[in-house]
This record gives sequence, structure tokens and C-alpha cells, in this order.
Amino acid sequence: MRKTTLVAAGAALVLTLTACSNSATGTAEPAAQTQASGGLASPFADAIQLASASKKGTEKSKSAKFTMEGSVAGQTLSATGAMATDGADTKFSMTSTAAGQTTEMRMVDRVMYIKLPAEQQKQMGTDKAWAKISADGTDPISQAMGSALSQSAEQSDPSKILEQVAKTGRIISSDQTELNGEQVNHYKVELDVTKALDQFTGQIPAAARDKVAEAFKGKDVKIPAELWLNKDNLPVQIMMDQTAMMKALGMPGGTESKFTMKYTDWGTQVDVAAPPAEQVVDLGELMKKAGR
Repeated sequence: MRKTTLVAAGAALVLTLTACSNSATGTAEPAAQTQASGGLASPFADAIQLASASKKGTEKSKSAKFTMEGSVAGQTLSATGAMATDGADTKFSMTSTAAGQTTEMRMVDRVMYIKLPAEQQKQMGTDKAWAKISADGTDPISQAMGSALSQSAEQSDPSKILEQVAKTGRIISSDQTELNGEQVNHYKVELDVTKALDQFTGQIPAAARDKVAEAFKGKDVKIPAELWLNKDNLPVQIMMDQTAMMKALGMPGGTESKFTMKYTDWGTQVDVAAPPAEQVVDLGELMKKAGR
């Protein structure tokens, strides 16, 4: 197994967790919505009110199941899983497919665990079924990804994208429609990357942020998105197109970067546990032993 395989798997996790989860400030108490038929209130017209209402809903529900389909820089990604959100104690269980490889992952106590298939265990010279990357690890891989993992754990609540809208974007339009047999409020929004660049680069290592800032200098980069919220203001679907941002960053291998996140079973019980310690090997130590 190549080093890039595990890194790609980890990157897929970070993408999935952070794609709809950059933090922002300035939310306000939601204004009263006009109740419509079927229990669905009228859409919000103000982004801050929208973010606050959705945040209250997700904080109350705390957990959900999710699926993701999309592409990043020409690579197709998909994932299914469940999450239990509680700030830094957020937990995830997910199976993702990236670059034609399927990987099972878990995040517990700010540690990401990646399951190693038998063939990859043999190639890496280990009998352990799981490799781990710690948010506070000192090895190069953990240092490269640890910050992103830590922030992802704290910011995985999908309503964070609405907080991002409140700080960096605007609601272009809204309407009421039906999605999967459920009445929902549908919003089209636009995020201004250059308006608050830190909102989009929080998961990038500090050493690389100056280069990112330089890449965006003088550019007008917008991210279109669509949001579907149910009668409890809980996200049931989110779509984003980050292609313009990838182009600004000069990403190789194609620039199309779009994804769709779908959420179901809000408030369902989600139990995610770390693998047994005897089945876990530290990824940094494993790479060092293998001379990679």
C-alpha cells in the first residue's frame, strides 16, 4: 500500500466533514417565521436568521445519518455514514470511496482510524487491522492532517455552512418544494471566498496559508450552493460547487469540485467506538518503519 493511499483516504474524510462545516460568528436569534400548510414555515430572507435557526435545530438533534456524492479536482468521491455532533467530542463512522478505493473510517476522541485491508496490512508489514492519525500527533502525517481533523471534529455540524453563508455570502433566492416526499424550504446562496478567506482555509496548515492567500489575491471567487431545510430547519440536502475555488488554487488533475450531502434520521442514536487497542497501529510509526 502506498503512502498516498492512506493520505487520500484521510483527505476524503476531511473533505466530507468540512465540506459543510466552516465556522463563523455573528448569528442572531431567528425571527418568527410565518407558518404555512403542512407545518413548513415560510423561508428566511436573512442569512443570519437562517443560520441561527438551523443551528438550533442541529444542536437539539445532535446526530444524523449522511451520504455524500461528488468530485474533487477530477477525482470521484462518495461516502455513507453516521455522526454524533458534540463539539470536540464529535464522532463519525464512515465508509468512503475515493480514487477507486473503498475505505472504512472512524473518528473518536479526535483520532481518525482507517481500516487496512489484509493485502495492505501485508504490504505494510503489520498484522493490525486499523491505522490511526491523531489530531495532536508529532509525525509528519499527523502534523499535516491533525489540525484539519481537530477542526473537523469541532465543526462537523452541517448547519455551519449556514453560518458561513451568514458571514461570507447571501441568499440569492428561496422557494418551497418537495424533496423525497417531504416539504422543504429551498435556498440558493452564494459564498464570497475572498470576503473572509479564513473561513475557507481553516483546515490548511499554517505554513501553507500565505501561499493560499497569495493565490486568491485580486481574484473574485464565488461558491454557489443550494440548501434544503425541513420544517424543523434541519438540513436534508446541501449542494456546493467549489470549482472556482479549486481553479484559483491551481489544483492539478482537473478542477471540477462539486458535492451533494444528504442527511436523514436526525436525532437517531449513533454509537461509534474506537477499534480495540490491540488492533490499532500508529500510521506515523508504520510509515517510519516502512521507510516511507
